[in-house]
Amino acid sequence: MTRPLLTVFFSATAIVLLAACATGPVYLERKAAGGPGYSDEQLAANRYRVTFAGNAQTPRETVEDYLLLHAAEVTLKAGYRYFTFDARDTKSNTTYHSEFAGWPGRGWYWHSWAFGPEPIDTYTTTRYDAYAEIILLTDEQAKNDPHALGAQDVLAHLGPKAKPQN
Repeated sequence: MTRPLLTVFFSATAIVLLAACATGPVYLERKAAGGPGYSDEQLAANRYRVTFAGNAQTPRETVEDYLLLHAAEVTLKAGYRYFTFDARDTKSNTTYHSEFAGWPGRGWYWHSWAFGPEPIDTYTTTRYDAYAEIILLTDEQAKNDPHALGAQDVLAHLGPKAKPQN
């Protein structure tokens, strides 16, 4: 193969491999540290920490929606109807990847400038992780808190956005 054909071949192979590994947003329980999904931890009788981590294909808005959705689920499971946020944040984690296209055997470790610079493909991936501490509210507390959210209302509005898992 000629050099331009090799470049096209390696670039096409990388795209196919990335597409095979890519999945859309996933609303499921986090199975491993650093993986996508939701988690929760009870901190006190009426306080929980909830998190949602997306994958590289999950937009920030979806990560934040799924965090809110899981907060509503935790609220109902604990026997409450309302909750409010005490603290919350969304963090981004961007990584940069570079691939050298060239002759087989010459790449990252065997890079050579003998025949001129080899093409370099660089791309970024960004993952978003959101966390919040929620306070579960009684009906009376919710009446006096203008920031109180109804768990059933949140589920009605955001629940249909969550993709069903097989």
